[in-house]
Amino acid sequence: MYTQDIYFQDPVNKFKGKINYRIIFWTLRFHARLFFTEIHFDLHDVYQSAEDIITATWTVRGVLRVPWQAHIFFNGYSTYKLNQDGLIYEHIDTWDRKPGEILQQFFRKGKTYK
Repeated sequence: MYTQDIYFQDPVNKFKGKINYRIIFWTLRFHARLFFTEIHFDLHDVYQSAEDIITATWTVRGVLRVPWQAHIFFNGYSTYKLNQDGLIYEHIDTWDRKPGEILQQFFRKGKTYK
Protein backbone atom coordinates (compact mmCIF):
# COMPACT_ATOMS: atom_id res chain seq x y z
CA MET A 1 0.00 0.00 0.00
CA TYR A 2 2.96 2.34 0.73
CA THR A 3 6.29 2.89 -1.00
CA GLN A 4 9.46 2.14 0.99
CA ASP A 5 10.41 5.82 0.93
CA ILE A 6 6.98 7.26 1.82
CA TYR A 7 7.13 10.90 2.90
CA PHE A 8 5.00 12.02 5.85
CA GLN A 9 4.38 15.56 7.10
CA ASP A 10 2.05 17.15 9.63
CA PRO A 11 2.39 20.45 11.51
CA VAL A 12 4.89 18.95 14.00
CA ASN A 13 6.60 16.05 12.18
CA LYS A 14 8.18 15.28 8.87
CA PHE A 15 10.19 12.27 7.79
CA LYS A 16 10.74 9.69 5.09
CA GLY A 17 10.63 5.91 5.14
CA LYS A 18 8.13 3.13 5.71
CA ILE A 19 9.67 2.09 9.04
CA ASN A 20 9.43 5.66 10.38
CA TYR A 21 5.85 5.82 9.09
CA ARG A 22 4.95 2.71 11.08
CA ILE A 23 6.73 4.04 14.17
CA ILE A 24 4.85 7.38 14.16
CA PHE A 25 1.47 5.65 14.11
CA TRP A 26 2.48 3.13 16.77
CA THR A 27 3.72 6.07 18.90
CA LEU A 28 0.45 7.97 18.40
CA ARG A 29 -1.60 4.97 19.55
CA PHE A 30 0.70 4.41 22.56
CA HIS A 31 0.58 8.04 23.69
CA ALA A 32 -3.17 8.25 23.12
CA ARG A 33 -3.73 5.42 25.59
CA LEU A 34 -1.19 6.81 28.02
CA PHE A 35 -2.31 10.46 28.09
CA PHE A 36 -6.05 10.28 27.39
CA THR A 37 -8.95 8.68 29.24
CA GLU A 38 -10.99 9.01 26.06
CA ILE A 39 -9.76 9.57 22.50
CA HIS A 40 -11.60 9.41 19.19
CA PHE A 41 -10.55 9.70 15.59
CA ASP A 42 -13.67 10.36 13.54
CA LEU A 43 -13.25 9.76 9.81
CA HIS A 44 -15.82 11.87 7.95
CA ASP A 45 -15.07 11.33 4.29
CA VAL A 46 -12.61 9.65 1.95
CA TYR A 47 -12.63 10.59 -1.72
CA GLN A 48 -10.43 10.65 -4.78
CA SER A 49 -9.84 14.36 -5.44
CA ALA A 50 -7.66 13.70 -8.51
CA GLU A 51 -6.48 10.65 -10.42
CA ASP A 52 -3.44 10.30 -8.17
CA ILE A 53 -4.74 11.89 -4.92
CA ILE A 54 -6.93 10.53 -2.14
CA THR A 55 -8.22 12.93 0.51
CA ALA A 56 -9.64 12.01 3.92
CA THR A 57 -11.32 14.48 6.30
CA TRP A 58 -11.34 13.75 10.03
CA THR A 59 -11.68 15.03 13.61
CA VAL A 60 -9.63 14.19 16.70
CA ARG A 61 -11.37 14.63 20.05
CA GLY A 62 -10.63 13.37 23.52
CA VAL A 63 -10.29 13.90 27.25
CA LEU A 64 -6.80 14.36 28.67
CA ARG A 65 -5.81 12.21 31.66
CA VAL A 66 -5.51 15.14 34.10
CA PRO A 67 -7.60 15.97 37.20
CA TRP A 68 -9.40 18.83 35.39
CA GLN A 69 -10.33 16.54 32.44
CA ALA A 70 -9.27 18.92 29.70
CA HIS A 71 -10.80 18.27 26.29
CA ILE A 72 -8.98 18.28 22.97
CA PHE A 73 -10.63 18.85 19.62
CA PHE A 74 -9.34 19.63 16.13
CA ASN A 75 -10.24 18.90 12.54
CA GLY A 76 -7.97 18.06 9.70
CA TYR A 77 -7.53 16.35 6.41
CA SER A 78 -5.01 13.91 5.00
CA THR A 79 -3.78 14.03 1.43
CA TYR A 80 -2.35 10.81 0.02
CA LYS A 81 -0.47 10.91 -3.28
CA LEU A 82 -0.26 7.76 -5.39
CA ASN A 83 2.51 6.72 -7.74
CA GLN A 84 1.96 5.04 -11.13
CA ASP A 85 1.66 1.64 -9.38
CA GLY A 86 -1.10 2.93 -7.09
CA LEU A 87 1.11 2.95 -3.99
CA ILE A 88 1.06 5.85 -1.54
CA TYR A 89 4.34 7.78 -1.70
CA GLU A 90 3.27 10.90 0.23
CA HIS A 91 0.95 11.54 3.20
CA ILE A 92 0.41 15.16 4.27
CA ASP A 93 -1.82 16.01 7.25
CA THR A 94 -3.26 19.50 7.56
CA TRP A 95 -4.86 20.70 10.81
CA ASP A 96 -7.48 23.44 11.24
CA ARG A 97 -5.42 25.13 13.98
CA LYS A 98 -1.82 25.58 14.95
CA PRO A 99 -0.18 23.06 17.32
CA GLY A 100 0.08 25.74 20.04
CA GLU A 101 -3.67 26.36 19.90
CA ILE A 102 -4.30 22.63 20.30
CA LEU A 103 -1.88 22.48 23.23
CA GLN A 104 -3.71 25.36 24.96
CA GLN A 105 -6.79 23.13 25.13
CA PHE A 106 -4.92 20.93 27.63
CA PHE A 107 -5.03 23.69 30.24
CA ARG A 108 -8.73 24.51 30.08
CA LYS A 109 -10.75 22.91 32.82
CA GLY A 110 -13.54 20.62 31.63
CA LYS A 111 -14.12 22.54 28.40
CA THR A 112 -16.33 20.81 25.91
CA TYR A 113 -15.35 20.27 22.29
CA LYS A 114 -15.50 23.24 19.95
